[in-house]
Amino acid sequence: MKNKKVLVVLGGTSGEREVSLDTGKACIKAIKKLGYKVSTFDPKKKSLSLINKKKIDLIFNALHGKDGEDGVVQSYFEYLRIPYTHSGVISSYNAMNKVISKEIFKKNKIKTPSYFVFQKKNFTKAKLNRSIQMKKIKFPIVVKPINEGSSIGVRICKNIQDLNKSSKFLFRKHLELIFEPYIGGQEIQVAVINGNPLGAIELEPKREFYDYKAKYSKAAKTKHIMPANLKRYKYRQALKIAKKANDALGCKGITRSDFKFFNNKFYLLEINTQPGMTNLSLVPEIADYKGISFQNLVKKILSNASLNK
Repeated sequence: MKNKKVLVVLGGTSGEREVSLDTGKACIKAIKKLGYKVSTFDPKKKSLSLINKKKIDLIFNALHGKDGEDGVVQSYFEYLRIPYTHSGVISSYNAMNKVISKEIFKKNKIKTPSYFVFQKKNFTKAKLNRSIQMKKIKFPIVVKPINEGSSIGVRICKNIQDLNKSSKFLFRKHLELIFEPYIGGQEIQVAVINGNPLGAIELEPKREFYDYKAKYSKAAKTKHIMPANLKRYKYRQALKIAKKANDALGCKGITRSDFKFFNNKFYLLEINTQPGMTNLSLVPEIADYKGISFQNLVKKILSNASLNK
């Protein structure tokens, strides 16, 4: 093991670049302590085609968001035939695309908020109104890009004017948006490691919802409750649903499933195939509660590096 060479791919060009750099930094420290030789690669600075596979035994994928979490970088790793951590091409793509993942959840009888989608070219206020009525969705309504992470671009709208304005703003950057009812209740997130559900944490954001700042800024003062404040059988149910969703998407390595628990029911919002590994991240916190140190968590992720997944 001491001679094994690990390439940590971090940074990238998505809106989550800074978080990825923090994830990479924390993981590099742990990988070095495990005795591996570490090098780094930032796709923002160099083309992925310049990765020298002769000098690498495996890749630790520390990217977040577009091109790092949606199957793009994974397809490069498969082409280069270098074993890599986390999920494969198709599972990453399907998990990142909120429409595809929701359809997979529904097919597997996993409860998720109802929704409709608009493409930029087809969007009008009249059509938006009609879709809301047809789907019988009540305000507040959440609008967000179909393939962003870390709550980037998420808006909670209280009326049609607000929704129309927010949609037009988001369409400046995105070609497709998803609309769904805002689900209240508890914010519950479940970690799964190498196919095994590990634990569920509850979040109490001081902000309107668990947005980008609530996730990554200490100043946001989001309260973390570990274990989640649920009845024992409901806690077990959250873990069971997360595993079912993880398996349905064919995810590998670590994932984090984001739920809302409302009126005694779990609603799965999405699965993150590249959850953060920073000092404020949830998967390391859940692992720590279960007696798994950050270093050992990284070791488990590395042990699952593979190809053809």
